Amino acid sequence: MAKQSSTPPDGFVRKETLWTAVMLAMAAGFLIGVVFTIFKSTPPSGRPGSAPVPQQTAAGGLSEEQAARLFELERQAATTSDDPELWAQIGHLYFDGGESEKAIVAYEKSLAIAPGNPNVLTDLGVMYRRTGNAEKAIASFDKAMAADPTHEVSRFNKGIVLIHDLKDIPGGIAAWESLLKINPLAMAPNGQSVDELVTQFRAMSQGAAGTQGKPAS
Repeated sequence: MAKQSSTPPDGFVRKETLWTAVMLAMAAGFLIGVVFTIFKSTPPSGRPGSAPVPQQTAAGGLSEEQAARLFELERQAATTSDDPELWAQIGHLYFDGGESEKAIVAYEKSLAIAPGNPNVLTDLGVMYRRTGNAEKAIASFDKAMAADPTHEVSRFNKGIVLIHDLKDIPGGIAAWESLLKINPLAMAPNGQSVDELVTQFRAMSQGAAGTQGKPAS
């Protein structure tokens, strides 16, 4: 009887290689979950902060005080519709209340009056991402970076959307590396350094690439 070859047919992957790929994918999924939260450029009050404030993107509704504030702002907007800050404040409240589509409308009205506000552009990008439009989110983050080359929040968020939504790990790493050039001590919302995230995702990307196309033995 002829001895059976230990080499599987072309196109097959050895068990060890497949297991490594699965483990890398699981690790990537875990890390992406850890940094899933993205930054908002303004704190919940709607007032610009001196530093990025992490905000969950899940809808949570408004408090009675926020709802009353929103009602008053919309009343003012009905008679004073050319105030970009007014529309931005309305957008922030819809953002915090999980009303993404309404937040987009308000932010776009603010930007139509005063284009180039990097904080508004970044928060608009978060709303685009929340409604499933990753490409528009990236475009909005890019506009924020163009308006303010030192803007950190837009760079971090761009990396999240590229990696998590568009599955572009090299692109996401590049976005984070551009952030590190501005602030080498930049942190993710969970407290992990962006530098560590870059190292981990680069290792996973290289490891996954190394498992593809290897001949089985």
